[in-house]
Amino acid sequence: MSSFSAIGLTLSVISFLLLGTTSIAQLTPDFYSESCPDLFSAVRSQIENAVDKEKRMGASLVRMFFHDCFVNGCDGSVLLDDTPTFVGEKKAGPNMNSLRGFEVIDAIKAAVEELCPGVVSCADIIAIAARDSVVELGGRSWDVKVGRRDARTASQALANTSIPAPTSSLSKLISSFAAQGLSVHDLVALSGAHTIGQARCTNFRNHIYNESNIDGFFARTRRANCPPTKGSGDNNLAPLDINTPNLFDNSYYTDLLAKRGLLHSDQELFNGGSTDSQVKAYASNADAFNADFVVAMIRMGDIKPLTGNSGEIRKNCRRVN
Repeated sequence: MSSFSAIGLTLSVISFLLLGTTSIAQLTPDFYSESCPDLFSAVRSQIENAVDKEKRMGASLVRMFFHDCFVNGCDGSVLLDDTPTFVGEKKAGPNMNSLRGFEVIDAIKAAVEELCPGVVSCADIIAIAARDSVVELGGRSWDVKVGRRDARTASQALANTSIPAPTSSLSKLISSFAAQGLSVHDLVALSGAHTIGQARCTNFRNHIYNESNIDGFFARTRRANCPPTKGSGDNNLAPLDINTPNLFDNSYYTDLLAKRGLLHSDQELFNGGSTDSQVKAYASNADAFNADFVVAMIRMGDIKPLTGNSGEIRKNCRRVN
């Protein structure tokens, strides 16, 4: 092969690699460093206010990030309102009468638009809000990778099938996370987000009345606010972490060891299966949990982002431009 041909081949390979890098790895913590340098402080201020008013809101915003990323990637599709000609994800089973915090995202978007109009995506706002919510409730911080763009579409059907149900078995949880490119290790770490927030009676009724892998006293305690009949008290709330529901710590895992997981899917992580050892490790080592949670959140944030010329930067997070 001539030196000219070799050089040409090398340049072609380099060009291919650069194109691949551009299409895959555009998310970076400093994406807005010049176009919107005050973005992170603006989001943090709004989150501080929202969580100060209602501690549960922090958990709700973390959950929103999860529900957004598990449906066609982290693209802000979960924020889109239904219209006469468009069906979004808000009325899907996992979201209807359950997902909350949309007004907080609206407030953040308004504040950010004042700083730098038309620059920051709603998808990125969700990702930053999730991180700041964890920090506000006592968890560890991390550098949020940004540069996502917003979807012009949504899928109620995928929201109904991609987001794991609270009745899921361990094998179903593992397969649901694997479908998103997340490992079993990620599954157990991300489930630790249930150390904050609350769940509705309709989502844990069967577990506290009809299942055996639950502490008896805990089950009786939860029954006091969750009647056995479907349709009665469905929206009554109970903390996912019985001891510190407003503090981001590792108590969720110690609850699982004591068979005090509120949801069937929670207790599945410690029920004689392959994830028992990781639950034990996190229960005894909060630093290990926090470190792995951060890594898993970053990995989840990398699920199929829209970048470059894909999607758009919505002016209003509830509708396409």
